[in-house]
Amino acid sequence: MNVTPNILIAEDVESNYLYLNAVLSKIKANIIWAKNGLEAVKKCEEHDNLDLVLMDLQMPEMNGYDATKKIKLIRKNLPIIAQTAFAMSDDRAKAIAAGCDDYLAKPIKSNDLLDIVNRYLKK
Repeated sequence: MNVTPNILIAEDVESNYLYLNAVLSKIKANIIWAKNGLEAVKKCEEHDNLDLVLMDLQMPEMNGYDATKKIKLIRKNLPIIAQTAFAMSDDRAKAIAAGCDDYLAKPIKSNDLLDIVNRYLKK
């Protein structure tokens, strides 16, 4: 694994992105921002050094479920952590079925985010 992790944040709401970016600055990660699902897939194709993806499930252009399926076709072992504000009881199961490795419901607590990110970066 890289000394400095490369993390893609797929998030269409700028305030949410800024929060995630601020929390992840604690682990000195290189952050790449995708503002929709199509952009997330494109950035995963362009950056073969990504260590992790934080995937918002509700985004314009292409939702996080479909983006995850496409990314997993390209990069089967790239950890993708779903994040959503619309946490319904079946969202976790749907996210895992789409290929996400884990799931965080918004609002995301900084310690929860760091715990889950560190867990996947150590694999």
